[in-house]
Amino acid sequence: MWLAALDPRTPWYAKALALLIAAYALSPIDLIPDFIPVLGYLDDVVLVPLGLLLAIRLIPIEVMRQHRATAAVTPNRPISHVAALVIVTLWAIAAVSASIWLVRHLPWRAGT
Repeated sequence: MWLAALDPRTPWYAKALALLIAAYALSPIDLIPDFIPVLGYLDDVVLVPLGLLLAIRLIPIEVMRQHRATAAVTPNRPISHVAALVIVTLWAIAAVSASIWLVRHLPWRAGT
């Protein structure tokens, strides 16, 4: 998508939509706040993929075909091991914190 959005053959409205989708996906502001159970993440799970599908349909087929082939054979895809480590660490901290909270606050705890 990134390569196709940079291509001069891509219409301006497809580029604008791709930019809006990326901005929405990376923005901390959502239509429905993430702290609302289920619905908070539903907008991300629905809006981002639908926006990407629409942007792909707006980009000429030959442009997408060319850039998909380029992306598939590119040996130096951007990989961030630091970002992966940060995400895994945050999930581990969240899991440990949730476990500690459950042990302290659930009534099935021994001795209560």
